[in-house]
Amino acid sequence: MNALTRFVLRHKLLVVACWVALAAAGVLTIGSTTHRLTNSFSMPGAAARANAEIVARYGSGGDQTPYVAVLTAPAGERAGAVASGRIFASAATSLSHARLLDYANTHNRAFVTADGRTTFALVSTPPVNWGGKGFAKQLQTDLRRAAPAGWRVGLTGEDLLANGSARSKGLGLMLETMIGGLGSLAVLAFVFASFLAFLPLIIGAVSVLTTFLLVNGLTHLTGISQIVEFLIALIGLGVAIDYSLLVVSRWREERAHGASNEHAVSEAMTHAGRAVVFSGLTVALSLACMVVLPVPMLRSVGYGGVLIPLVSVTVAITLLPVVLATIGPRLDWPRLRNERSASRFWTAWAGFVYRRRWLAAAAGLAIVAALVLPARSLHLGEPGSNAEATSGPAHAALATLARGGVPTGVLTPIQVLVGGRGEPVARRLAGVNGVATAIAAAVGRRGSTSLVTVLPELESTVPAGQTTVGAVRTAVAHDPQVVGVGGGGAAMIDFDHAIYGNFPLLLSLIGIATFLLLTRAFRSPLLAAKAVVFNLVSLGAAYGVLTWVWQQGHLSERLWGIPATGSITMWVPLMLFAFLYGLSMDYEVFILARIREAYDRAGDPELAVREGIGRTGRLVTSAAAILMLSFTAMSTSPQTDLKILATGLGAGIFLDAVVIRCLLVPAMVALFGKANWWMPTSFARVLRTSATSGSSGSRRPQLIAASETGSR
Repeated sequence: MNALTRFVLRHKLLVVACWVALAAAGVLTIGSTTHRLTNSFSMPGAAARANAEIVARYGSGGDQTPYVAVLTAPAGERAGAVASGRIFASAATSLSHARLLDYANTHNRAFVTADGRTTFALVSTPPVNWGGKGFAKQLQTDLRRAAPAGWRVGLTGEDLLANGSARSKGLGLMLETMIGGLGSLAVLAFVFASFLAFLPLIIGAVSVLTTFLLVNGLTHLTGISQIVEFLIALIGLGVAIDYSLLVVSRWREERAHGASNEHAVSEAMTHAGRAVVFSGLTVALSLACMVVLPVPMLRSVGYGGVLIPLVSVTVAITLLPVVLATIGPRLDWPRLRNERSASRFWTAWAGFVYRRRWLAAAAGLAIVAALVLPARSLHLGEPGSNAEATSGPAHAALATLARGGVPTGVLTPIQVLVGGRGEPVARRLAGVNGVATAIAAAVGRRGSTSLVTVLPELESTVPAGQTTVGAVRTAVAHDPQVVGVGGGGAAMIDFDHAIYGNFPLLLSLIGIATFLLLTRAFRSPLLAAKAVVFNLVSLGAAYGVLTWVWQQGHLSERLWGIPATGSITMWVPLMLFAFLYGLSMDYEVFILARIREAYDRAGDPELAVREGIGRTGRLVTSAAAILMLSFTAMSTSPQTDLKILATGLGAGIFLDAVVIRCLLVPAMVALFGKANWWMPTSFARVLRTSATSGSSGSRRPQLIAASETGSR
């Protein structure tokens, strides 16, 4: 760090010019970057192969759920097959590669409601990467044009419901980012009480824009998910601010103790900068696990996600010291708060926890255990249709069908590709438990193959509906004519097996790699092991909160107007692990690095804990508050799955900062005593670090007493 700091301070103009150029390029290309992102979500397994074969032969369907067009006749009339069929067919003619199933071409009464007034059609469209994005709007327009006067038309489907109600379009990415930024500025103004509050925001802006620029380059090599833009804009901003907050606070502390500006920059980078590097590497390591997953969307999130901490760290250790060395002192005005002494509140709190270590540990473990408990009943799937939109046109159309006795499973049909006539297969599948009907219509034939559309009672993407998918697979497992079983529900089952089947192994590998990295950082196997364990505990608690709030619906309806989802979106727990494991480790590194530094200097474990918490307590809670604001902004997105992800991230960060790091960490350090500082010589040699404390005397007195005048 010393060598790097000396280099950037010798080349200030070059460093600033490079980052300004990258940020400017990010601004100029951000529009093209967001347009190049995709929302394709292909999955591995037999279902993916069946879906690909269906799309290749029929040009539509597969795991792309159909639109459900709804027609309701005027009062006193019935939705006859001829009239409704003509309307549906007329509306679908302008959609290339679309495939239509309705009462007119199947003669199946399942397409008509119990009162006979309403009928519906399944309109299968090409995958979105075929250009099917604008089909919904076109289909809605054509339906209205084709329907006679007095007939009501509606359009629903999984995609339309997932985008939220008409009244809940979300704030938009730019507005969400602005809300997160303004909230962060308020927190930073409280922490610094000077114009330095703007500096972390500037560093965050440079980091975010540079990351977008790099992602633009990635889009030319591979598909990148649209989720990445939310993660960069909101999580990226929070991470960059956190790193800046730690470095700037240490710089102010050094200056408050009389160091020259250049020496203060050097000391800040030696200690806080080193912690930032280890923290960023830990975040990147946890996100790197997604790059090896056999799901393109999650792989792309891994690519974009890894860039977030790496770019933030690079900006924090190059541009930030240059700014502090040049205009830093002028920005530190009016300096209503100084860093001469540690926070009296957090110092007193650390002393209390140290003295009441058993009580603090018991209280912390009890809180965590209560939050982890609901996670035992976590179900993977997709939120039910009732939890995706509670108002708006798509919800109204679905409600019309539900009142007429049509099951919600029509939103997510199971598709069975048959190498021959499909009627015998359809008759067999119609009797499977959980199946409403199975259709083998003439429109579902291409050459020597037939496509059997199975309509389950429940959506095939919820846990109960996936049971039906399993039963359908079992029923055709030994039929040589059946090429494969496709649809979104079948793909999700394969996703579960492919990803979460190896999740314990993945978790173990990440845990071991993190343990080795932190052992080198802290020069203590015990401190590193506790950090990994506490991170996993924090993750389990976040899963428990997700289950309690969303799956069981205890707070989702009260806060967002969305009833219990019944399950958690399939990819959210994995994404939550990738981000939360690394983000929460930030605070562990910040606190333990300071405790280790104080112990190396003074050799007093209680003083080390008091100084470590006293110096980092306010920073950790402030950093957590900044990330919480970003996640709150993300939760305003109209997509239910992003709301779920934001809830898990916010709950995990809050729990980690308040319960784990400020209660359990100091309590456990106190309980384990001298064992915290033990490092086997052979292990130290392997990791190329020192087994001793490395204490070389005090650079300056660091006595912290409650009587000192300082910031709270």
